[in-house]
Amino acid sequence: MTKIKKLTEEQVNPDTLNGQTLAYLGDAVYEIRIRQHLIKGGIVKPQVLQREATYYVSAKAQAALITKLQADDLLTADELATYRRGRNAKSHTKAKNTSLSTYQMSTGFEAVWGYLELLGQEARIAELTSWCIKTVEEGGIEQYDFK
Repeated sequence: MTKIKKLTEEQVNPDTLNGQTLAYLGDAVYEIRIRQHLIKGGIVKPQVLQREATYYVSAKAQAALITKLQADDLLTADELATYRRGRNAKSHTKAKNTSLSTYQMSTGFEAVWGYLELLGQEARIAELTSWCIKTVEEGGIEQYDFK
């Protein structure tokens, strides 16, 4: 087992973290909010939850959402910089069922959520997640065809 140096939360500066690290956290942050949304919406069967969640959390959906967030000018300068850092981070894993560029955009999307989580920006996470949910449910990403 690897020894992990204990850090206090005050010692973690998200501006100094690798985009992949931010995306690792952001993936969980975004997905848990989507799962809560689906369950609170009355979907309780695990197989249905999994299928419905992909409309929000798949690499293709996240790439389309981040593209629309940028097109609608909804991200701050720091969020855009974080997105680019996540998108441009060297990955040691291969994209599954999607193109490398879509996977990279999705990683950038997740990095934004990780960044905001580490900053304690719960209101901003809620705002962006609500926008994503509304956009998906209104068909706002269907024009983006990511492979």
